[in-house]
Amino acid sequence: MLNLLRAWRERGWTQIDAAAYAQAWQHFGGSVATHPVIVERLAGLARMPVRYLGWFAGGELLAAVPCWGSHLALSKEVLKERRLRGAFDLGNAEVILPIAAQACVPVRQRMSYVSDLNAGQVSSRLKAQPEGLALARTPEEYSKKFRYNQRRELRLLEEAGGCVRPMLDFSPLQQAAIYADLFERRWGFSPRDKAHLGEVFALLREFMTGAVLLRDEQPMAIQILYRVEAPKWISLEYINGGFDPQTRDFSPGSVLSFINTQAAWQDARALGKPLRYSFGRADRGYKERWCQRVLVYRI
Repeated sequence: MLNLLRAWRERGWTQIDAAAYAQAWQHFGGSVATHPVIVERLAGLARMPVRYLGWFAGGELLAAVPCWGSHLALSKEVLKERRLRGAFDLGNAEVILPIAAQACVPVRQRMSYVSDLNAGQVSSRLKAQPEGLALARTPEEYSKKFRYNQRRELRLLEEAGGCVRPMLDFSPLQQAAIYADLFERRWGFSPRDKAHLGEVFALLREFMTGAVLLRDEQPMAIQILYRVEAPKWISLEYINGGFDPQTRDFSPGSVLSFINTQAAWQDARALGKPLRYSFGRADRGYKERWCQRVLVYRI
């Protein structure tokens, strides 16, 4: 029965290898959640092999998808079913599948937060998700007063002994310790993937970006950001973060968001590419300050 279900779900698709999937991603583009290296490494950490499928027309590969059975690879639902939710955390990441611009293909694996970039390329029924996705606005879309206040808060922090250091100044184990501590201070409980943070940060180190805020050499705020470069855009995911509530008067979370978003836009514009800087699900008030709500879909 399971083989019959898989045959029905994958009809029209052909199994391909990881190299062919990577080639499709590099040619057609994708997001953090579908990047071939990230998929391979995190699936390896979870010890769950990936099945790659390709859609061909006239012998040409036009689309590809990495699968865990009936779900997109790295699916939280599958991790939950296997009691592996603590393996890694990609938040509610935007899903951009590598599909040729002129193609329209049936995608039958279950997935959420499918990008509007894929909306015209997927012939299967797409169900709009009511909450939407929060994508960072361009710097020009913030008011002058907003930008002035952010720069002022940063200046006041620096005058009080604060400093900004690149995330990659810290080793994976240091990043894990800082993040776990500030997350627990902020939320009152540990991150779900605490036991594997050092390993995950080591596996994804080449994709990590952003900064850490410190005051008198003590970490104040951190955000976990992963960045990948597709042919026509930059995909950046803000997974989660933490800060020390005792430093709340300095607005460390807001200051760090300002620093990280400004740097990301500067980087994308230097490369001449649009930036898709995702704060995940548009479900919190602070995201409205930084982001615009965009439509995403579920399959």
